[in-house]
Amino acid sequence: MRGLNKVTLIGNLGNDPTIQTLEGNIKVAKFSLATTENYKDSNGQNQSITDWHNIVLWRGLADLANSFLKKGSLVYVEGKIKTRSYDDKDGQKKYVTEIIGEQLILLDKKLAEIS
Repeated sequence: MRGLNKVTLIGNLGNDPTIQTLEGNIKVAKFSLATTENYKDSNGQNQSITDWHNIVLWRGLADLANSFLKKGSLVYVEGKIKTRSYDDKDGQKKYVTEIIGEQLILLDKKLAEIS
């Protein structure tokens, strides 16, 4: 049996996308995305929890992000979870979990006509 790695998020950008152009003129965009869950606690008080996600978009989606997204933009991102590791400057192994976006929908009302 094959596994399924699929993530669907709706949230707001925490920062403007960072765009890099790699060898072969391949573009990659990276940004943080905040998703917030609202609920009532045991005392009936409204509470919210915000989670932050690292989003990575490649090629055409990176171009779209570069052209239309900015800090605060509301987006729908569909993709897969990837965890990678690297060694920091002190030689310590660090892990980063990212969402590799495969679909991006702009949800800001003024941008909805563009997407």
